[in-house]
Amino acid sequence: MLDILIIGGGPAAMTAALYSLRSGRTVKLIEKEAFGGQIATSPRVENIPSIASISGLEYSNNLFEQISNLGADFDMDEANSIEKMEDGTFKVYCNYGTYEAKTVIIAAGVHHRKLGIENEEKYIGHGISYCAVCDGDFFRGQDVMVIGDANSALQYAISLAATSKHVDVVTLFDHFFAEDALIKRLRSLDNVSIYHNMASYSFNGDTNLKSVSFQNTVTKENVTMECAGCFVAIGQVPDNERYSNLVDLDKGFIVANDDMSTKTEGLFVAGDCRVKQIRQVTTACNDGAIAALSANSYLMKKGY
Repeated sequence: MLDILIIGGGPAAMTAALYSLRSGRTVKLIEKEAFGGQIATSPRVENIPSIASISGLEYSNNLFEQISNLGADFDMDEANSIEKMEDGTFKVYCNYGTYEAKTVIIAAGVHHRKLGIENEEKYIGHGISYCAVCDGDFFRGQDVMVIGDANSALQYAISLAATSKHVDVVTLFDHFFAEDALIKRLRSLDNVSIYHNMASYSFNGDTNLKSVSFQNTVTKENVTMECAGCFVAIGQVPDNERYSNLVDLDKGFIVANDDMSTKTEGLFVAGDCRVKQIRQVTTACNDGAIAALSANSYLMKKGY
């Protein structure tokens, strides 16, 4: 039986693994897609102390290598539910197997939020993408669009501007919610146009996406803008209902104490999937460290 089972593969999960391994615990991480989490899709990260600039993928790879060298065990699987047994241990039921552990840390992160407008599902993979790092090169030399107003959206637009003919950045509100440095960099690019106060209502095309339709929220004018590819960057949403038998949820996010403990003894949470005000790579790592140390203290109290 494992000492600590960690659900997730992003910075919070891998930091939790780092601290757990250094405490001498047996650790396994379960990740359903790819290790690295959302940060791995970021073209440039510049807010990690002591690291002036690094790609999200390189940062994630470095962290993965670090915990691998310490002996972390990994499985590609999806956790569907957690059960606490009568003896206080846990069973985690996944697509391909069941795992037993003395304590569990949920660090499952979040997934991309969709616009929920007409034809969105139809054109996913045929012009619509939620990851410029993953798919930006498919639209090299073409006109593309980014919908969103925060850091990720601007990072996508800046990255796309280097390879695309032109980038339209479209926001729902009348201003950006991104860091000043990103806004300044975006505005300095000659092949970028910015449109505020635009509410999207339809993706259009035939086999592939050809344009996106908006209504100006001020003038009420309907506008259709052509693009070969549209990158949607409007935030993330959690997927925690599967754990609701053991945790309290607030708008889908897991409620936790300062020590990352949940309402179920021995079950901890870390990272973007929990209730918190700030979701950054540094705060995810902070959560992971606290969750691991709390889990280790719990195990010690139980005599393990």
